[in-house]
Amino acid sequence: MLQVYLVRHGETVWNAARRIQGQSDSALTDKGEQQARQVGERVKTLGITHVIASDLGRTRRTAEIIADACGCPVTLDARLRELNMGCLEQRPLDGLTAEEERWRKALVDGTEAGRIPGGESMSELAARMHDALNACLDLPAGSRPLLVSHGMALGALVSTILGLPAHAERRLRLRNCSISRVDHQQSAWLASGWIVETAGDISHLDAPSLDELPGAH
Repeated sequence: MLQVYLVRHGETVWNAARRIQGQSDSALTDKGEQQARQVGERVKTLGITHVIASDLGRTRRTAEIIADACGCPVTLDARLRELNMGCLEQRPLDGLTAEEERWRKALVDGTEAGRIPGGESMSELAARMHDALNACLDLPAGSRPLLVSHGMALGALVSTILGLPAHAERRLRLRNCSISRVDHQQSAWLASGWIVETAGDISHLDAPSLDELPGAH
């Protein structure tokens, strides 16, 4: 059985300011750096062998802190990037027009064709996230990888492993530096392949994490 840990990046300046990030970027706050250190403390005894991160700055910095605690290098994988949010990236969440807010809400309310102009669909996001996860099956036997990614991206991955369509209503909360785990297994009482063991664990964080802000990932 292959165990893969999934971590959302630490809190960023734009998370705190309620700005839409997508594949644009902002730095971790001091709290975000602290959250990453607390993930490192939590996972350093779990035998993590690989830390693989989205190549965006906020995930790369989170991964560096975790990898330092685990004593392994960071590998970057662009497939783990956040959803491309097109023309709404870098915009204040509270400053959207009514039409722009409809575009944003279509990503989380179950609209099958939801897409922000210039951005990705949830199906496109889920496909590349599954490609990145499946690449872990090619790691050496005995590996235990940890992937560092983003809120929308990890939500799409976990939800589709559970059998939901990529465009399903978004009802899984993954806070900054939450830890999830998925396993690739063969069991008599589970569907073969990937299953969700845990999702959204924040018991390692010693301060309340920001509620996940729609679109501000």
